[in-house]
Parts: sequence; C-alpha cells; structure tokens
Amino acid sequence: MAGRKGSPSTVLVTGGAGFIGSHACVELLDHGYEVIVVDDYSNSCPRVFSRVERIAGRFVGAVYELDIRDRRALSAVFDRHPVDAVVHFAAHKAVGESTRMPAAYYDTNIGGTTALLHVMDEHGVRRLVFSSSCSVYGDAGEGPLDESTPHRPTNPYAASKAVCETVLADLCRADRRWSVLCLRYFNPAGAHPSGLLGEDPHGTPDNLFPYVSQVAVGRRPRLRVFGSDYPTPDGTAIRDYLHVMDTVEAHRVALDRLADGPGMKVFNLGRGSGSSVLDVVAAFERASGLTLPYEITGRRAGDVAELVADAGAVARAWGWRPVRDLADMCRDAWRFQQLNPHGYQGTPRRPGRHDEGAGPCG
Repeated sequence: MAGRKGSPSTVLVTGGAGFIGSHACVELLDHGYEVIVVDDYSNSCPRVFSRVERIAGRFVGAVYELDIRDRRALSAVFDRHPVDAVVHFAAHKAVGESTRMPAAYYDTNIGGTTALLHVMDEHGVRRLVFSSSCSVYGDAGEGPLDESTPHRPTNPYAASKAVCETVLADLCRADRRWSVLCLRYFNPAGAHPSGLLGEDPHGTPDNLFPYVSQVAVGRRPRLRVFGSDYPTPDGTAIRDYLHVMDTVEAHRVALDRLADGPGMKVFNLGRGSGSSVLDVVAAFERASGLTLPYEITGRRAGDVAELVADAGAVARAWGWRPVRDLADMCRDAWRFQQLNPHGYQGTPRRPGRHDEGAGPCG
C-alpha cells in the first residue's frame, strides 16, 4: 500500500523512461503506487517499460509520448487519470551540451516546468517532487555543500535548474496550497541490480559512468578525461556519486513527506564523500577485471573542480541515508552493460519474453 496517511496514490512521472525515471517507476510500483508516465523519448527508449514491469511484477498504468511543453497534450493526461502528485524528471541534463545549446535547455527545462505547473494547477494537483541538481551550486569551492550554499551556476543546464527552483519557491509563497520538495542530487550512477535497467543515453555519453561502461564493453575505444589540472589530489574533477537506487528511494520517501505541509523545502541527496574521475576508473577496473584505456584532454566548458554534498538535512528531517557505495555502483553498472552491450537498442544476452526480437528504439 502506498505511503503514509495523506500520501498520494496515483503519481505522474515526467521523463519516466529516462535513467532515473525508469528506476523511480520500479520503486513506486514496488511500494503500491499507481504510476502514469509522460516522456518524449528524446534521450530515452520506450522499450524500458517492459523491463520495469518484469522487475516490479506490475504494469505501469499508462505511458504517453509527449513533449512536456505541450500543455494541451499534458492536460489530456490529467483529464484521463486521477493524478495526486507529480515527480518531475523531464529535462535536458548534459552540462557540455547545454553550453552548445543554451536556448534549447532554457526552453525545455524552464518552459517545460512552467507548462507542467499551469496544467497541475488547472487540475487541482499541487503536490510536486522536483528533480534539481547540485550543479546549481556551481564553483562553490572545496568541502561539502549544504542547502544554504549560494547558487553560482557555471553552465546553462545548472542555470535552468536554478531558475526552476526560483519559480517553484515564488509559486509556493504566492499560493499556500502548493507542497513542493526540491531534491538537489549530486551524481546518480549505477543500475538496477537485476541488470535489466541502467543508463543508456543516446549518442556519446555526457556522464562519466555510461562512458566508462561503454569503454569497458568495447563500444568505445577509450575514455576521455576532461582536465587533469584541477586543484584536486590527482588533478581530475571530484564528484559525489550516489547510487540510482538510493536516489529513487529518496524520491519515494519524498512523496510520503509531501503530506507534511505546504510550501517548498529543499534537500541535498548525496553520500557526503567525493571520488575523482580516476578514482571511478580504478573502481570500475576492479569491478570489471579490465584495464580501461583513457586519454587526458582539456577541461570541458561549464565543469567545476569539486561538488560534494552535505546531506545532513535530509537525514535529520526524514531519517534517510544512502546505503550503497562506489563499488556497488560500479558492480551494478557493469552488470547492466555486460547484459546489454548495445544498451536498450540490442537484444539482451539473457532476454525475457518482453525483449525478444528487440530492435532499435523509437
């Protein structure tokens, strides 16, 4: 049965076919929620839902292919389903790409969020869990960052998330009927332990873990390490990596906590310890038993030296803490890549009935 008394029972997940969204669907289905999904598949694959259903043993209630900015199409979804709350993942999310396509990032990430808020309000749905990012802190310096750290975004992706947070805070001040939980997570990584779900971006990965995984499985010749002259112990950038299963568990807890009252609350999600790019390479080599080739290149626009969470606030408020470490992330990511060497576009090495005859996504 879903959640505490007063918790939502039917949840709309925007971007539910994506990396975090698909894992969130499993988590919510496992805990008795009815799940409705919207996604435009711009960086995801509809084939993922048969895998979600195999893991959860339940079907996603409905899946709609639409652009989150399309208010008419989105409104039709709310007309058809008794949505109680929304978990909003749908967004462009690549730092490097955002520096090349800033208008697209602002249009989708901010415009999509405001369109969603309009439609929610029109249908009397005012409970939201928002997917934000540690990137809003930008170049904040060394040491764990808590929620009071000022926003200093260094790229359009981060700036778009910071603007969305401002919109949500203003909305909650203006209308006390809204309850919003904004989760600033650091670097989700890993995969579902079954190997059926993982991170499979379209094109060249922008994030470290899928890039390392594709090098390990032979899809790419070597890893490109962006910068070795940062003020860190080995010169490569440090991030706080959080297992995707811990990440989505926190979202499920957040849905329960929406009943705590109106207004907007912000929480960091992270492990509170950082790993450099070369630390991740070494950990992945231990998990895979392989030596991974890499080359050092120049820094990537918009990147910063270090982002590590102080996640004490969420632990104090909810009693939630991550339980998986970097070794778990590498093990699970490698299992997914081994079983799915070409990602969701190819037939897995141990197919189930839903995946037989799998072809390209789309």
